[in-house]
Amino acid sequence: MQVDERRRRGGCAASGSVRAAALVLTIVLALPWGIARTQEPAARSVTRLGDLYARVTRENARVKAAGAQVRAAHARTPGAKRPPDPQLQLGFMNYSLPSLTPMAPVGMVQLQLMQMVPLGGKLGLAGRSLAAQASAIEERARDVVWELRSQTAMAFYDLYAIDRQLSVSRETLLLLQDIKRTAESMYRVGEGRQADVLRAQVEIARMAEDTARMRAMRRTMVARIAALANDSTERDYDGPVRPQFPDTIPGKSWLVSLAIRERPMVRAGVQDVRAADAAAELARRELIPDLQIGAVYGQRRGTMTDTDASGEPMTRSATERMGSLMIGASIPIFARDRQLKMREESNAMRAMADADLVAMRAETRGRVDEAYASLMRARHLAALYRSTVLPQAEATVASAMSSYRVGRVDFMTLLDDQMTVNRYRQELFVLEADEGKAWADLEMLTARDLLDANSIATLSPVGGRDRNGGMAADAAQRGAQ
Repeated sequence: MQVDERRRRGGCAASGSVRAAALVLTIVLALPWGIARTQEPAARSVTRLGDLYARVTRENARVKAAGAQVRAAHARTPGAKRPPDPQLQLGFMNYSLPSLTPMAPVGMVQLQLMQMVPLGGKLGLAGRSLAAQASAIEERARDVVWELRSQTAMAFYDLYAIDRQLSVSRETLLLLQDIKRTAESMYRVGEGRQADVLRAQVEIARMAEDTARMRAMRRTMVARIAALANDSTERDYDGPVRPQFPDTIPGKSWLVSLAIRERPMVRAGVQDVRAADAAAELARRELIPDLQIGAVYGQRRGTMTDTDASGEPMTRSATERMGSLMIGASIPIFARDRQLKMREESNAMRAMADADLVAMRAETRGRVDEAYASLMRARHLAALYRSTVLPQAEATVASAMSSYRVGRVDFMTLLDDQMTVNRYRQELFVLEADEGKAWADLEMLTARDLLDANSIATLSPVGGRDRNGGMAADAAQRGAQ
């Protein structure tokens, strides 16, 4: 009986050792395969950033409103270069009442045409001012498109990071459930501790809570993208794949100069200054009187006395016609309260436009610096994670496995090391999203496509030498130089 009991216990111990080895092997093998699965694009339909750009540009109501505003602004410009419409008046002059018959000899029908002619180049200045304002509105409409693209990119990269983090969380949850079952089996046969089972249960609950939170965040990002794209189909935007980031980063000075020159808001500010200059010059010339020209045609029925062939007097009816020409000018008698105040207003508006342009250039320069710093940080850290942090974390798990087999490391240490690896994997996806957001900010500021939004990043398991992996550190270093 004692021999059988020892054999049974030995068999149970051997079985527990086998389960422990299987547990450790599952933990170690789950890491690289999990990374490869979460980084490779799925075979199902994917969501590309370029497709979202096209849909937002085509369907967003703000883009349509901005386009309508541009058309309205350009439609106002031609009329400003023309003088006021002439005034045509028809008058029945000096008719007797109540018979409504023309009074002799002053009753007549009169046709009058009046035209105001602005002098001093006012029409040209007014046209220049409105044309510059229309150009400013057009530039702001372009900025609306780039701003919506940037907002779309922010939501898309958040959705990309959350999807990848969810994949890691699901894999980790499955792994923790396997660990929990193995720990419970080991505890039942006396090979494990109750604390290991409880810790596994706590980690499962925490991972389930993280998964629920990320699912809610994912629904938020999907709703944000749908609102930007004016999409009411309640699609899920499955499989977001990030585009291929450029290998090298342009120099910061080049990006700053490009943004100062090409950003639509800055270009709109330049046009506002031109419009303010034209308006100020127009206000200065308002003291020049406007010329008014008029022509009057009148006719009336009258009688004429004449003689016939025999010399006898005779009376006959005839139409008498007459014409007049009038020339006048406006007199600025209220110049102190009108024309001179218009000068003050226009000078203040010009000063404001100059200050706004200076502020916009400074803000653009600062935002380029911020986006560039964020891009360099995300790229450097992502390269560090791929080349150093994650491989070392994996090596730590492997070392903990060996020590756990011989009893020098407890189960808690092994589990903590594995959870650390999974956390680093999730942080790597956040860094990739941060880099994408920085590229989107730079595109919005420079009004130029800096990457192919329809491309799909070519990825390999962490630690591989791929375009966004090992080479990223070298590319980032070249961009920094």
